[in-house]
Amino acid sequence: MKIHHYFFYVALIIFSLSSCNASSKNKKSNSDFTETQEQLQIILETQELNQQQRYIIINQMANNLLAAKDYQGVILFLTDWVEANPDDLYNSYWLLMTAYAYLSTGAEPVAEYYFDRILNKCQDLLVKDQSIHFICLQNLIQISKNPSNRTKYFNALINRFPQNINTTELYLRLAMEYEKDNQWDLALKTYSLFLEQPDAFTIQIPGEPDAYKKARHLVDFNNSSKDWTFESLPALEKAVKRAIRNYDWRSLDKYKAKINFFSMSWKQDEMDANSQEEFSMKAWMRGNRIRYSEELDETSNSNEAYLRTW
Repeated sequence: MKIHHYFFYVALIIFSLSSCNASSKNKKSNSDFTETQEQLQIILETQELNQQQRYIIINQMANNLLAAKDYQGVILFLTDWVEANPDDLYNSYWLLMTAYAYLSTGAEPVAEYYFDRILNKCQDLLVKDQSIHFICLQNLIQISKNPSNRTKYFNALINRFPQNINTTELYLRLAMEYEKDNQWDLALKTYSLFLEQPDAFTIQIPGEPDAYKKARHLVDFNNSSKDWTFESLPALEKAVKRAIRNYDWRSLDKYKAKINFFSMSWKQDEMDANSQEEFSMKAWMRGNRIRYSEELDETSNSNEAYLRTW
């Protein structure tokens, strides 16, 4: 038992020593960090430095704070510097670091403010051959929730950096933002620009599998006479059923959409090349006994309604 107690006592001593060493190392590390920052601050305040030399000092101090995950320290240091030195050539970069520090703390609205401030107040710079303004716009598209602001950012990307983006995709996304913002004229104009792109029909856009079809329908409908439309879906359903009961093919032909119309069998795909665009109900109704379901098909939605007939 004495041996066991002895080893236990030794183990406690070793543990205590190692704890003291770790604590001592942490204190030394913190002391070294503080000393380094203070020395750099002294150089910054007392030496005659050119723009490039100041950049090196400030960048080192900011990166030291980032390495320590002291995001508030980064924010205070850089915003104080920018406020005190409004003519600093590198202010757009310091504010970019500030915006990323806010992102790291989950403060997206504040980060959005700084990204937007860089665009409006600071000249553009290149970071690793990439425009700071372009970086800001990319981030703003990701975090901004305001449709009016988002349309501004999409337009800036399209107009200023067409070589860095997929213009076809951004025309579509810009049109959708105009739609959300109830700017219908601009939405339709931008959908038309999307349709004019050579790859509009074939492009695959994440989250928008029917992009071309949607844009084509909206633009064509807007440009049409709309003289076949009904006030409501129930009114259209009532009129179609009445025409079928009366074998009134002329009325059914009149109800057909003048744009984007197609006819197909129940299981046929709309995009099938065999879908008939020119089709009269006369040939379908002559000599046949036509029946229809009492209710619209359950797959009907706000854009398309289906009535099963046989």
